[in-house]
Amino acid sequence: MRINQAPIKPLYWRKNKSMSEEHHYDFVIIGSGLGGLECAYILATEGYSVCVLEKNHQIGGNLQVFSRDKVVFDTGVHYIGGLSEGQNLHQMFKYFGLMDKLKLRKLDEDKYDVISFEGDPIEYYHAQGYDNFSASLIRQFPDEEEAILKYCKKIQEVCAGFPLYSLTYSTDNYLEDEILGIGIKDYLESLTTNDTLRQVLGGSNLLYAGYSNKTPLYVHALVVNSYIESAYRCVDGGSQIAKYLANSIREYGGVVKKRQFVTHFEYEDVKISAAITEEGKKYYGKNFISNAHPQATLKMIEPGRMRKAYGNRINSLENSISVFVVSITCKPKSFKYLNSNYYHHCQPEIWEDVNYKEEDWPSTYMLSTPASSKDSEYADGIIIMTYMHYKECAQWEDSYKTVAKHNERGESYDAFKKRKQEKLIEVVSKKFPDLKDSIQGVYSSTPLTFRDYIGNLDGSLYGLIKDYNSPLKTFVTPKTKIPNLFLTGQNINLHGILGVSISSLVTCSEFIDKKYLLEKINNA
Repeated sequence: MRINQAPIKPLYWRKNKSMSEEHHYDFVIIGSGLGGLECAYILATEGYSVCVLEKNHQIGGNLQVFSRDKVVFDTGVHYIGGLSEGQNLHQMFKYFGLMDKLKLRKLDEDKYDVISFEGDPIEYYHAQGYDNFSASLIRQFPDEEEAILKYCKKIQEVCAGFPLYSLTYSTDNYLEDEILGIGIKDYLESLTTNDTLRQVLGGSNLLYAGYSNKTPLYVHALVVNSYIESAYRCVDGGSQIAKYLANSIREYGGVVKKRQFVTHFEYEDVKISAAITEEGKKYYGKNFISNAHPQATLKMIEPGRMRKAYGNRINSLENSISVFVVSITCKPKSFKYLNSNYYHHCQPEIWEDVNYKEEDWPSTYMLSTPASSKDSEYADGIIIMTYMHYKECAQWEDSYKTVAKHNERGESYDAFKKRKQEKLIEVVSKKFPDLKDSIQGVYSSTPLTFRDYIGNLDGSLYGLIKDYNSPLKTFVTPKTKIPNLFLTGQNINLHGILGVSISSLVTCSEFIDKKYLLEKINNA
């Protein structure tokens, strides 16, 4: 069911003497991250002709994987929430034709996340299921039962204030200060005077790059709720999600093309008529959807085509911090597989982790072992992730290191990475003393790596920062000031697999009746 426009007539290829090929589609989608692929799937199933253009050799954005010493590592999808029967992402993945195809492993139900602090020998557990979650914490904080139960109720109440999160149709406007204008740190401080419990409840804030003076309660709630409900890893990597979506898109007549770096647009009157690649190929469309960061999308637009005020607002928005990641391949049967994620804080105040000083780095880290089909008892790899400011790598920002675009960053960059990875491993070894003896190979990624492969201008981990002080300023709608250019991805709604999936619904609701689309998803 299409809305607010005349039916889009199918368009077809044509030849042109000045170009080898010109391609015509109802929708040209720039970027094959999860949001772009899901938009393509939704639109293709509704009969539209779609074409997805990916600049890199591998599709998927944060779903991409890489292999070292025959060990598969995820770039961004280390675990997924809400995938059990009856939960929101499970239902969406059923609609996308994924649930019966994905290889998944459920994390430890009693401790899917383990929170720990420097100088404190106790490990604190986040358990799956709200009853289990609250009971686990009450055992460790017996005097805080009231606060823990109140926290669980509040998280669920906040999530209920976002109808699309529960795949519910509503015409109500949930953008109210009573939901959006509360900070997570402020809320936890109002909840209890027990500082350790506050730190434990916010202890997985690396999931959303928590800022003490900016991060809203609703971001925390929407992210952690899905993991409390259920938490899974993709066995052998998250790229299977992108692969199956791309296959389905092609089955519905869509096109997914790699190594097609869109640099600018061609116009007809006030609308975009074609996306033009670095090599000069043109892809004509009725509508265009950019899965790239909004600031990167603006760079593709001809000066004067967009109102200056709109461009200034988008470019003024602050991006979240980036990361430094160490990927370790293990000697055979040397390091036990951990069916939990470990969040360790090296300083007492978790909300200051993003504001680390270089001499105090790393301020925190997350350690996980990828799920492999080869062995469920021993890990063949270890991933350690910690914050890193883009400015630490800025001196090498004119270099690129992808399959499609490659030039070496130089010996100084390699020395920088080696120095950082050695320091991080040294810190992590205090908690995991078997780590060093298990190492076969060490490989590291910096903010520049994420910039090159994911497409954010500064390697931002979670895109635009949401700010409870001015909540509406940090909301970006799918519509742009160009009538047939739309946005999707983590900056439209929320980051993460679930957040981006909901963003794809928001974007596609500009073309397909939202109520109809939600009924299709819920009846899948």
